[in-house]
Amino acid sequence: MTFIAALRCDEIKALCVFDQPINAKNSWLGFSNLIPTLRPGAIVILDNLQSHQAKAVPEAIRAVGAILLFLPAYSSDLNPIEQVFAKLKHLMRKAAERTAEDTRRSIGELMNHFSPAEYHRYLVYSGCASGCFSSHFPTRNFYWS
Repeated sequence: MTFIAALRCDEIKALCVFDQPINAKNSWLGFSNLIPTLRPGAIVILDNLQSHQAKAVPEAIRAVGAILLFLPAYSSDLNPIEQVFAKLKHLMRKAAERTAEDTRRSIGELMNHFSPAEYHRYLVYSGCASGCFSSHFPTRNFYWS
C-alpha cells in the first residue's frame, strides 16, 4: 500500500491510500485532491519523485496560480512530510492491521495522533519555518508532498 498526502504548517491535505506502488496515474489522483485546496500564490514543494514530474501535475498546480518548486535530488532530509510518514509508519506497526480495509481505516484514525503544532515542528526541524520565509511567503501557504 502507498500513502500520499500534502503537509501544510498546520494540517494534512489530500490524503490518499493506494493498494499499489505510486505511479504517474495514481499520483495524479492524489494531486487532483490537492488542487482544489490551493489558492493563487500558494507554494507547492515536491521531491523529485518521477510521478511528481508527470506533465499534468505541474500544469494543474500552476493553472490555479500556485508556485511549484522541486527539492534538490536526494534531499529527503529537507522534506518535512517525511517526518509525518515516519511517525505514521511507527503507529501502523503498533496497530498491526492485517487486512487492506483495516489498514485504510486505521490510517484515518491514526492521523488524529498528529496536531497542528506537531506539523509546524516538522517544518521547523527541516529548516523550513525558522525565519527562512519572509512575509511574502508565509508557511501557511506551503504544501509539501
